[in-house]
Amino acid sequence: MNHDLDRLQPYPFEKLAVLKAGIQPPDSLEHISLGIGEPKHPAPPFVQEVLANNLDCLSNYPTTKGMPELREAIAGWCERRFELQSGSMDPERNALPVNGTREAIFAFTQAAVERKDDALVVSPNPFYQIYEGAAYLAGAEPHYLNCLAENGFIPDYDAVPADIWQRCQLLFVCSPGNPTGAVHSIDTLKKLIALADEHDFIICSDECYSELYPDENNKPAGLLQACAELGRHDFARCIVFHSLSKRSNLPGMRSGFIAGDASLLEPFLLYRTYHGCSMPVQHQLASIAAWNDEAHVLENRSQYRHKFEAVLRILQPVMDVKQSDASFYLWAPTPIADDEFAKGLFAQQNLTVLPGRYLSREVDGVVPGEGFVRMALVATVSECVEAAERIRRYIESL
Repeated sequence: MNHDLDRLQPYPFEKLAVLKAGIQPPDSLEHISLGIGEPKHPAPPFVQEVLANNLDCLSNYPTTKGMPELREAIAGWCERRFELQSGSMDPERNALPVNGTREAIFAFTQAAVERKDDALVVSPNPFYQIYEGAAYLAGAEPHYLNCLAENGFIPDYDAVPADIWQRCQLLFVCSPGNPTGAVHSIDTLKKLIALADEHDFIICSDECYSELYPDENNKPAGLLQACAELGRHDFARCIVFHSLSKRSNLPGMRSGFIAGDASLLEPFLLYRTYHGCSMPVQHQLASIAAWNDEAHVLENRSQYRHKFEAVLRILQPVMDVKQSDASFYLWAPTPIADDEFAKGLFAQQNLTVLPGRYLSREVDGVVPGEGFVRMALVATVSECVEAAERIRRYIESL
């Protein structure tokens, strides 16, 4: 077997299961999980209807490139959402449907990394663990950039040495960030594009939380949007990943897209042809409907906004926790060690949160996730309120 498999760390939820093993929480309390970022809002009925009405497509092989109509829907959404120049997003060359951003991030890394002894894949820290695993299995070394409170949980890109940028082949940007919810400014994205030009690396921007934001007048900027403002309508060296999982409450449909630089997507399409990850036709048809509708997304944001307001009202008297820039996460500092906090919360209140250290690696003597827990406000409003009340009781008992 590939020896790089031995370099993979246990997934955060495996570590969480070990932490909770043997603990018997109170039977009187129903379990509430804020641990996994799995949307629990209902899937849009019109998407379900499209799926149900096209089950006869199960008899058809889908193409790797996807239906032209889906690529057109994706391109149109990108141009509308990120204010791109009309026609700059060519459905034939600049977009590909994928089975969720997770598989696409992993697969693109395998296709893009040139195997060299000093190859680096640079990522934020804490981070989505796929970035690390994809780097190892592509024959590269991950290099982590700490995301600290004093810098708004955005990496300090100015502090990265030139030799690191020179060895960098892929830079992963996660904005809005998982787990912090921090959003890169458009000026920061433009700075990264200039660095990519100077040192010849690819920027991979994971933007799957981009549609979950609290202020309708302050949408998170995207990498393609930064390209457009710079007049780079070919999106050179820039790739973005988007998903219907969070935006449209469709995590089980495994539908998203990768878009950007056509000169990178052409060889990636060749890779995918061999990889065999084409999206089922009925899922493509349902995805077209989802990308072409914004009303359900507006309602989705409204529900998350209501939950954040209710939860923060309960927690802020006992925790220094703030509304994240975007996403459905609260990145909350803990009064004791984050893993002990999560363990005690489960033992006393039958409530699951994810210790921040499980999403981090030690760099320069610092584990940036230590002292934080990630809370995913994905449950119902009433469950989130109940969860916040339990967390408050637990903190008050310490």
